[in-house]
Parts: sequence; structure tokens; C-alpha cells
Amino acid sequence: MPQAAMRNMPQVTTWNKLEKSPEVEYVLGHSSAEIRRLMLQAALLKPITERLLREAGLAPGMRVLDLGCGTGDVAMLAAEIVGSEGEVVGIDRSADVLTVAQGRALGAGHINIEFREGTAENFVDRWPFDLAVGRYVLIHQGDPAEFIRAAALHVRPGGSVAFHEIGLYGMCQALPPLPLLQQVWDVVMAASHSVMTHPDAGGRMVAHFHDAGLERPTMFCEVPVGTGPESPVLTILALAASVLLPQIEKIGASTAAELDVDTLEDRLRHAMANSHSQVLFPMQFCGWARV
Repeated sequence: MPQAAMRNMPQVTTWNKLEKSPEVEYVLGHSSAEIRRLMLQAALLKPITERLLREAGLAPGMRVLDLGCGTGDVAMLAAEIVGSEGEVVGIDRSADVLTVAQGRALGAGHINIEFREGTAENFVDRWPFDLAVGRYVLIHQGDPAEFIRAAALHVRPGGSVAFHEIGLYGMCQALPPLPLLQQVWDVVMAASHSVMTHPDAGGRMVAHFHDAGLERPTMFCEVPVGTGPESPVLTILALAASVLLPQIEKIGASTAAELDVDTLEDRLRHAMANSHSQVLFPMQFCGWARV
């Protein structure tokens, strides 16, 4: 949206009325391994998130709020769509990850993105947004419906809220089966579920939107597929096991010796190379609704 039009828009004044929802520990942290995992994951998910943004109505000149922006991938994708006349604001709780996001955005030539440290509850902006979006954020919330309601408070009437969530439940599907892959999947899921209260947030998005007081979301679901030893799905899973190792050992799901994370990726690739398996990445639930 042009800056002149933005100045004529009403200020957001209701945000401070929102009660803070329970915080859940982000067990993956922001180590260099986790940042690498996030970037690989973002490349895998980019076409799915882009479809969500476009179906939610994102167009040139709009303003976008990226909630829990991480290393900035969704913000940069949104910036490509809204163009030079649009604006993207990304917020995250981690100052370290925002530094990475800022450097990546500038390096890619995005001058229409601003990154700010903060949470959904304490963020304040002068103007409302056309779209508020979050990727893999509802699974980390103590109250997903409250978080969706918070996002909606930043959006102008007629704008949209949109979420792209992973389905962290069910079995790891690989046919023919890969025992090592199943072992790693099981311990990663056990560690994740030990700290997440809503790993199934994507599968319950309709209910969460309803509880947030919004209309039923328009939804679709896609599943990335790994088909060979070069698949990024294997690297992402190996990095997740490495990052989650302290929590895996804490809950007794496995040990460092059993997982041997330093060789895990190579062993997964070797197992994949010696099979004709296809591996399904977890389901990707995307939903959006008008405010």
C-alpha cells in the first residue's frame, strides 16, 4: 500500500487489550545448526507458503506482518509479492535470529522489510496490516486460538490472517520402510511432543479459528516427498535430531551414542541410496480467513 494511503489509515489501538497467552519453550533454540535447518526447511516449503499467500489475497502494494519470522524466509517471500510499494514487518522473540534475518534480507536486496524484536502480545504498529501470517507458530503456542485472535487485531477490516502449520503427529511414512528413518523420526517426535502443547495445531486449524472468533478458514494440505539420497528431507531430520539431542536424552528417548548425530545424515543417505523408498515429510496445513 502506498505510504500516503497508509498515513490515512486508522491506528491500531486495541492491541494492548489482549491478555498474554501462555508461553511455550522453543526447544529448538537458535543455534547455527538450527538456523541451517530452518533455511533448508524454508526452501522446501517455499512453494507451499507462496500458494497460501496468494490465495489469501496478497498483492502488490500491501502491508504484511510476519509473526515469528525466524530467519526471514516468509518475510522475504511476502516482500517479493508486495513489491517496492508494499511493506513487510517481521517480528520474533530472538534478537540473534533477527540479526540473521536482517542480514539475509539486505543481502537479497529487500529494502521494504523491517524486523523488530517482540512478541505478538507486545508488538505495536501505527497502521493496520492487510495480512498477518505465521509459519510453524501455532504449534509453539500455549493457546493457538488466542494467538490467532491476536494476529487478527493487527489486520484491517477485510484483510486476512493466514497460517502454515506442520502436522507433527502420526507415523513417518516411508515405503519401502527405512528402519533408521523411523527410529530418528520417533525420537524427534518424542522430544517435540514433550514440550509442545499443540503439535496437532495444523490438523485442528478450523477449531482454533472458530475459538478465535473468526470465520471458518479456507484450507489446503500438501505433503513434500523425498525420493532419493540427496533429498533435503534427510538433512532436515538429521539436523532436528542434533538440535533436539539434549531434550531427547532428558526424556530418555535415546542417547548420543545411539543416535551418533555426527554421522546420522550420512547414514540416512546411505539407507535411502540402498532402497527405492519415497519418504513423506509431515503434512503441511495452510489456512486463511478474512477479518
